[in-house]
Amino acid sequence: MKILHKSVIILVLFGLVASAVPKRAEGAGISVSAKSAVLMEQKSGRVLYAKNENEPRRIASITKIMTAIVAIESGKMQKTVTISHTAAGTEGSSLYLKPGQKMKLEDLVYGMMLRSGNDSAAAIAEYVGGSLEGFSYLMNKKAEEIGMHHSHFSNPHGLDNTKDHYSSAYDMALLTRYAMNNKEYRKIAGTKVHKAPNPYENWDYTWKNKNRLLTQLYKYCTGGKTGYTKMARRTLVTTAHKDGLDLIAVTLNDGNDWDDHKSLFESGFKNYDLTALAHSGEIKGIKNKIYKNNVYLKNDFLFPLTSKEADSVTSKIRLLKPKTGWKDKEDIPEVVGKMSFYLEGKKIGSRNIFYGKLNVKPTLLQSWKTMLSAALGIQNG
Repeated sequence: MKILHKSVIILVLFGLVASAVPKRAEGAGISVSAKSAVLMEQKSGRVLYAKNENEPRRIASITKIMTAIVAIESGKMQKTVTISHTAAGTEGSSLYLKPGQKMKLEDLVYGMMLRSGNDSAAAIAEYVGGSLEGFSYLMNKKAEEIGMHHSHFSNPHGLDNTKDHYSSAYDMALLTRYAMNNKEYRKIAGTKVHKAPNPYENWDYTWKNKNRLLTQLYKYCTGGKTGYTKMARRTLVTTAHKDGLDLIAVTLNDGNDWDDHKSLFESGFKNYDLTALAHSGEIKGIKNKIYKNNVYLKNDFLFPLTSKEADSVTSKIRLLKPKTGWKDKEDIPEVVGKMSFYLEGKKIGSRNIFYGKLNVKPTLLQSWKTMLSAALGIQNG
């Protein structure tokens, strides 16, 4: 990870401004067979490559990423689900569940993500949403929350049997970015083999992941979901990690998706470094007597940059104009400003500036030293 810090200190009246959309990269030298594609960096959301990224298309079984995250966030993963006749009879790829069979929701999600079981997706939807229609409502509510403006969900599996079921490459990258922030989802999506109890036989279910990029073809792959229907053709979402950089690749209607995803990832890893434009902690260089040594950032600001772009980044600090009514520190607002970052003059993001001191939890060694000093009666100045 590279570290870069170049700042311009400005003290003006501050107004809260929403973070800008990260500047899109050109993706020079990349070519894919997909009708639509996106390569996105996980932490910043910056798009490193795009092709027809906002064009709505059928998405097949990558739909199940949304089904999985809605199920996980329901808080019912350890509950037992009874499989209905309707769910068991769902067409297409299947776990071969039986009507009346009972299975933990967690295992159903594993089976859906690894083996793309449509029967499992339907059972999840019925249990979590009360019905397929009720679950579709939850899916669309989540899509709206995430900012998926070119998507609409009408089933939990991606089959072509319902109208108005579509998304875009960019929206599916947004969804995956959101889902990958969930520890449980990351674990499931990155699992190569999962076993689940089978009440009808003397052997357990063993589900191997269909994502060949994860299991065979690309050592840096960390997860994802495959998809195929006659109308959607091949769809694929995968994630990868290398040298501190986390990438998301999405391709829709792509007959060469395995190779295209590897090419997208290799281009991203070759050309970009996750660069620290600011670190958490006290902001130095503030001259105003109220703010001097009393303002800080809670979080680092990291952004993927090429070596050429690193020289084109600037940052600006805007702080509230101090008021005469601020007689005590308690009168000063918690958030007193914003540090904004610009690439070639275009805003790429920001961090709130806080008043006071950053509270850092002591390390185990520090805590041990403190306890030892107290036991020995040593005073720390």
